[in-house]
Amino acid sequence: YFGIPFLSVNLAFIIIFFWTLKNIEQFGYGYIFLAGIINDVVTGSPLGLSSFLYMLICVATAYFRKITLRPNITKDWLFFLLTILVATSINYFLLTTFFSVNVNYYDLTGNIFFTFLLYYLFSYIFDIYQRFVFKEQTND
Repeated sequence: YFGIPFLSVNLAFIIIFFWTLKNIEQFGYGYIFLAGIINDVVTGSPLGLSSFLYMLICVATAYFRKITLRPNITKDWLFFLLTILVATSINYFLLTTFFSVNVNYYDLTGNIFFTFLLYYLFSYIFDIYQRFVFKEQTND
């Protein structure tokens, strides 16, 4: 959250989707699950909810990685939209049904929209980072 009303980004979804899609060897599932538990403790969410959503994103990226013949940023971006729509819908369904949390749908829509838009930017940044890091590792 940047302090700007209605502008929020779920950076964890972007990072998990990109790295599990492109290079799962650097980003293990156990670490992702643990990050979800830590996120729940820090944010005060029900314990295990973020881990469940993060694993759901991992399942979606594993499926997408298997069915994709030619990687393409546009296909990745559109599948990312579908993935965050499903994950966010499940998250808010569980929060409203079992935990009686009030949902501000305007903020929710803004979060999904800005997360979707920023994935494109972050994918280029992460691609550059990945090329730089692996180039360094192969020269040593």
